[in-house]
Amino acid sequence: MAERVYIETTVVSYLTARPNRDVVIAGHQQITHEWWDTRRKSYELCVSQLVRKEAGAGDAQAAQERLEVLKAMTLLETSDQALDLAKDLIQAGALPAKAADDALHIAVAAMNGIPYLLTWNCRHLANATMRPVIETVCAEKGVKAPIICTPEELLEAKS
Repeated sequence: MAERVYIETTVVSYLTARPNRDVVIAGHQQITHEWWDTRRKSYELCVSQLVRKEAGAGDAQAAQERLEVLKAMTLLETSDQALDLAKDLIQAGALPAKAADDALHIAVAAMNGIPYLLTWNCRHLANATMRPVIETVCAEKGVKAPIICTPEELLEAKS
């Protein structure tokens, strides 16, 4: 059975977006495509209803492309326990109140036992300074926090 990875909305957005003129974003898009082409089949890709909601927002054509990519992914339950954990993450200061949706991404992944959360959101998710508090809050709830990383960090090492 393949290991599971929670795909956060930024990954799908970078995968389906037109190439960006900003060199950093363009680099992230390229890495996302590399991960998608070489590594995604090694994992069971999972999303939440929140990812589907976020991916469906904005430009209709772009939203349709994002939602099409998400169709084949496993839909995880957003349980009451996940909603409680998201609130606890905010209350503990693991994430700011304005990042409630990001807290819910973490909570859904944690409550479903997903080992990895893949994202390009380095402000609130893939942020090493927030990691200890996220791990502590999850442990207090009796669950393991997912490893929150970018596609670049989840690429297989090349020898």
